[in-house]
Amino acid sequence: MRFGRLLAEAVIVETVFAWPGIGRWMVESIYDRDYPAIQGFVLYIAAVFILINIVVDLSYRVLDPRVRPASSMSNLRA
Repeated sequence: MRFGRLLAEAVIVETVFAWPGIGRWMVESIYDRDYPAIQGFVLYIAAVFILINIVVDLSYRVLDPRVRPASSMSNLRA
């Protein structure tokens, strides 16, 4: 979850300090109404965010052996 916040803060920092980067590029694309660039940025950020969350979820199994995958029917109780 911190990675998502880091990405959002990168946009602010790059804009305030006029640093070249993906955050500033996004802001300039919004000002210029460059819709394909905005869609590409959103798709890129969503894909990276999802990939990092998947890696973290899969690493739980390796780092903590107490974590076991739940079967589909074992959690259902009458």
